[in-house]
Amino acid sequence: MAEFKIHSIETSPEGSKEILSGAKKSLGFIPNLFGIMAEAPVALKAYTGLSDAFDNSSLNPTEKQIVLLAASYVNGCNYCMAVHTTVAQMHKVPQDLIDSLRNNKPIANAKLEALRKYALAVTEKRGWLSEDEVNEFLKAGYTKAQALEVVVGIAQKTLSNYINHVVKTPLDDAFAPNKWDKK
Repeated sequence: MAEFKIHSIETSPEGSKEILSGAKKSLGFIPNLFGIMAEAPVALKAYTGLSDAFDNSSLNPTEKQIVLLAASYVNGCNYCMAVHTTVAQMHKVPQDLIDSLRNNKPIANAKLEALRKYALAVTEKRGWLSEDEVNEFLKAGYTKAQALEVVVGIAQKTLSNYINHVVKTPLDDAFAPNKWDKK
């Protein structure tokens, strides 16, 4: 199997250097996924562009992590499940909610459970939802705009999930305490 290099700022192609520098400045390190994506600046730019767009959605931090963890669960991405568990903890998402997402169990809060189910369905069915599935999401108190914003979050995670599968991204030490393997 081809081995993919984890680039540093110095070894990355010119089109990736600025993004890697920004990641190092904001996070204190360059996540392995970014170092690998740096090989193709278009991949790194696509991922960070989708990430920035989703960050600017109307969903709150807990809701965003529900979407990202649900998509990563469906796609069986060990790397992203560990990363977004860590990010959810940083955003003070309750541990019982995180555990539900990591184990594909219902969330006690009805509105958040509707979001989890919607994100799972969109990911599993590649967007081919029934009218009832969309209406259940809307009846829970979400908007039509948010139904589309969830798809942006799923697109972001699908991109990184698939890249992680292709290149077998090694887990960073920062995320190791939240290691996850799909059962």
